[in-house]
Amino acid sequence: MNTEYDISMKISPIGVVHSSLIQADGAPIQPAFAKNSKGIVEIYEPYRQGLKDLEGFERIWLLYWFHKVSAPRLIVKPFLDNTQRGLFATRAPARPNPIGLSSVRLLSIEGGSIHVDGLDILDGTPLLDIKPYVSKFDCYEVKRNGWIDSVSDKQGIADKRFCNNDRTGD
Repeated sequence: MNTEYDISMKISPIGVVHSSLIQADGAPIQPAFAKNSKGIVEIYEPYRQGLKDLEGFERIWLLYWFHKVSAPRLIVKPFLDNTQRGLFATRAPARPNPIGLSSVRLLSIEGGSIHVDGLDILDGTPLLDIKPYVSKFDCYEVKRNGWIDSVSDKQGIADKRFCNNDRTGD
């Protein structure tokens, strides 16, 4: 690894996700497959003031740490395919920096608890950040979706392919 690009970074969770999803096997792989999967995002006290004005948004982005995933792999078989793909052409969780991104529906905020729907995140997952989903910025009409355009519609449910033998995968 080229140390010229090594940067020391400190990331601390701002909260934790509470959901009914205990293990990756059988969990939805994206929010689009997680309809009626409700949960609560608990924001730690020092960060709760940052929730001001968030309730006016219909959707929010949750950035989180895949805390139960196996070691990173640069070639993977993604959940929707059985072909080996480059990691960065997938949303597979086994990443060098295991950061997840999910757009969920914001139902309500009560104190430091954000009630959400469309949750595809395992219970106990550390939350790194929240950003509002803004359709003017976040919704692009595209003509190409890479290899996913050639995959038949499959149910978006995870299996054990990114689980470490010692840990459950996200």
